[in-house]
Amino acid sequence: MYPLLSDRNGSISLAYDVLDKEKGAAYRATFIIDPSGRVRYYSVYPREVGRNVWEIIRTLQGIQYGEATGEGVPAGWEPGEPGIKRDFRKVGTI
Repeated sequence: MYPLLSDRNGSISLAYDVLDKEKGAAYRATFIIDPSGRVRYYSVYPREVGRNVWEIIRTLQGIQYGEATGEGVPAGWEPGEPGIKRDFRKVGTI
């Protein structure tokens, strides 16, 4: 389970360096933090761009899939599809 939170006083935005101090508002940012407190994913969006909630959910599902299987997930992966074996020796090869 990954709970969501709000940051009414700006202290979390300040700690994660996404607070625009001049405007007194946080940038649109998403952080996925695992139960051990490790940041697994983050994204900061320009004010003009809305977040893609479905991609955030897919990212979370991919992280959970990887933890359960030891496999990675390719771009465009959806739950129920196979993952890929992680082999960093093959990175950058054809």
